[in-house]
Amino acid sequence: MVDVAIGDVGRDRAQKLAKTLSWLKLQDDGFRLLTLSAAIAVLLILGGVIASLVVGSLPAIRAFGFDFLTVQTWNPVTEKFGALPAIYGTLVTALIALLVAAPVGVGIAIFLTELCPYILRRPIGIGVELLAGIPSIIYGIWGLFLFAPAVQKYVQPPLIAAFGDVPILSTLFAGPPYGIGILTAGFILGIMVIPFVASISRDVFETVPAVLKEAAYGQGCNTWEVVRFIVIPYTRTGVIGGVMLALGRALGETMAVTFVIGNAHRIAGSLLAPGTTISATIANEFTEAVGDLYTSALIELGLILFFITFFILAAARLLLMRLERQAGA
Repeated sequence: MVDVAIGDVGRDRAQKLAKTLSWLKLQDDGFRLLTLSAAIAVLLILGGVIASLVVGSLPAIRAFGFDFLTVQTWNPVTEKFGALPAIYGTLVTALIALLVAAPVGVGIAIFLTELCPYILRRPIGIGVELLAGIPSIIYGIWGLFLFAPAVQKYVQPPLIAAFGDVPILSTLFAGPPYGIGILTAGFILGIMVIPFVASISRDVFETVPAVLKEAAYGQGCNTWEVVRFIVIPYTRTGVIGGVMLALGRALGETMAVTFVIGNAHRIAGSLLAPGTTISATIANEFTEAVGDLYTSALIELGLILFFITFFILAAARLLLMRLERQAGA
């Protein structure tokens, strides 16, 4: 009788253990299915966006073909459209923003991690991160009413005077100082993306092992040499990734650029002249677009911006993978 009772207890425990393992396996399978569904949903949404842009662009693609990318004309009355001024403005303003944001953002990160007193690191770091949360329309209003007049009065006249006799630069900084224009829009974009570069660079700088820096200081290196020969080489992949992320943000920015770029559909040799970007053109004209061809041309602009951003970020990713392989080798 005792053996029968012990056998029943063991069987009950085995059944409970089997149920527990089965429940855990069910939870694991459910979690895997949930995360897989989220990943597939992102791909489906991305595919839906591409498909809708392509379908919406078909009338303009059939009407203008490849000339849409090479023509400067933008005339809704005659329904003649070309994307070249918008593409030029998008790339040039993003490049100016990158030239402004990359050194300033990396400099902020170096100061916060290597030079800033410990008690000030958190308040300054939080202040930099809060800049990323300011709505872009606020930057646009500030740029139009405060920054552009200051640029018109204090920046553009000295640039025109300084480079007036210098080949190439005399063309880039020529013309009357309007205040608004491609250069001002690039500066505004640069200020907007500085927090992205600074925050990511600070985070990757903090991953440098303290023993490496202490060893360098022990060899007699100063702070600049430690940053130059230890911190930057150790974190260059992360820093470049942060800069590329900021570039992607700058390419698609709309409201701030719309306020200060001047919204002129033409390509001028001077950076001080008004221009436009793809996102600014779409924002300004989509509500006023009448006719299928006009609307389709604006949608094709969106498709071009999508591919520009996609290929630039893909190229950046390939660059990072190459750097990682070189570091591993």
